Amino acid sequence: MTTPKVSVIILNWNGKDDTLECLKSLESVAYSNLEVIVVDNGGSTDGSQEAVRRQFPSVILMEVSGNRGFAGGNNVAIAKASGDYYFLLNNDTVVDKNVIAELVRVAESDKTVGIAGPKMYFYDRKNVFWFAGGFMQKHYGTLHRGYNEEDHEQYDKIEDVDLISGCALLIKRGVVEKIGLLDEEFFLYYEDADWCLRAKKAGYRVVYVPGAKIWHKCSGTTNKDRESASFHTEKNILLLARKNNFGLLFYLLDAMHLAKFLATCLLQRRFKDMKGALRGKLWYIRNKVL
Repeated sequence: MTTPKVSVIILNWNGKDDTLECLKSLESVAYSNLEVIVVDNGGSTDGSQEAVRRQFPSVILMEVSGNRGFAGGNNVAIAKASGDYYFLLNNDTVVDKNVIAELVRVAESDKTVGIAGPKMYFYDRKNVFWFAGGFMQKHYGTLHRGYNEEDHEQYDKIEDVDLISGCALLIKRGVVEKIGLLDEEFFLYYEDADWCLRAKKAGYRVVYVPGAKIWHKCSGTTNKDRESASFHTEKNILLLARKNNFGLLFYLLDAMHLAKFLATCLLQRRFKDMKGALRGKLWYIRNKVL
């Protein structure tokens, strides 16, 4: 039986050290038919490109002018990748040697499996979940199951979920050909949730695979720009709700959530978060309501 080819896609922007550590962990992966693509998304100035070329000459380095966001950066690579599967992987992760083999094994076991994802732990808390499958809460948004819980094998069975985080997401080429690329209107945040929901609507299963594991630093570039992070979070949850018909109750609860968030930010003097959140909601109103 032919081993399916997997295209690993990693976005980088001034994240040299994280990206190099991620690539180093991929060298130990027990899966032979891989191509690894690093997309430098917007022109890094920290020497990332030279370091990747020097230390990992077999890696395909794509340099994209301008920041295309998570969705656009991955779409650029998907358009060029040659794999039977695409494995989207954050650069601030390290992977277990069996992560790809386990994900592919489950995906190959059933033609209706379209997307699969691993257990995701915190990098600095090796046995504490960052993500153990995601679920839609139509009256509130998305839920990362297991967040901050210690792993006591409570999420240790393969099961269907609503969402897999784009931090580490395996998707079949045929699924992308059917449902399309990531929606670049999201730019950053919730585009992975939208992709999973589109796959489910097309009849594919979205599956959590506990035998596959990664560790996530949660140190991405958005943590350095809180206003931008808040803007995209608050804008995109409304885009997701609109595309998936969440209903009036969701919007009422979202308004309550926003009021609580703004009050907390005001008390904690997190003015950039406040500004970004308000900009996000106003963007949605101007562009999708008015």
